[in-house]
Amino acid sequence: MSEQGAGQESPEAASPHPRQRRAATVKEAKALAHPLRVRILRLCAQREMTNKQLADRLGSDPGTVFYHVRQLVEAGLLHQAPVRTGESGALEKPYRSTGRSWWLDDPLSGEGPEASFAPIQAFQDELREAGPESVRMFSRFMLHLSPEEIEELDRRILAILDEYIETDDQRPDRPAYGGMVILHRLAE
Repeated sequence: MSEQGAGQESPEAASPHPRQRRAATVKEAKALAHPLRVRILRLCAQREMTNKQLADRLGSDPGTVFYHVRQLVEAGLLHQAPVRTGESGALEKPYRSTGRSWWLDDPLSGEGPEASFAPIQAFQDELREAGPESVRMFSRFMLHLSPEEIEELDRRILAILDEYIETDDQRPDRPAYGGMVILHRLAE
């Protein structure tokens, strides 16, 4: 879930926050526990967006979107970028992702089923919006793993993804891709 937009300096590059995984605060976990907030965060990672732009893009009421934007701002996952003049000449208040959510280690652990499925629902919504032709890679698998092997698999996958995330600012001229890795226990 890279939150860095093409053509923009990584918000983390100028951030005092370290680029290492850490446990999420309660406020961060609650902010990430809603699919609309996950989508807002991803959209504001690609580029700065105003509340109206977000509402239009998400097909949602501006008041609802603003409520969710405020939750993300209060959690430190989104910040207001400098005020700008819009196409109509009016002043606009855009928002940008801070990039911090990527470095949270299992932020929704213990937040309940609705929260656990929020990123999956957001991903499904994004995939539907992008259309089936947007899928570039797909792997479906079943593995028999011990708890230790699950930890090793997670560590190795995250190491590869972190390497790409840390160097993403070197590829702003290339198309942006999203993805998700989910490992779940199969029903008996």
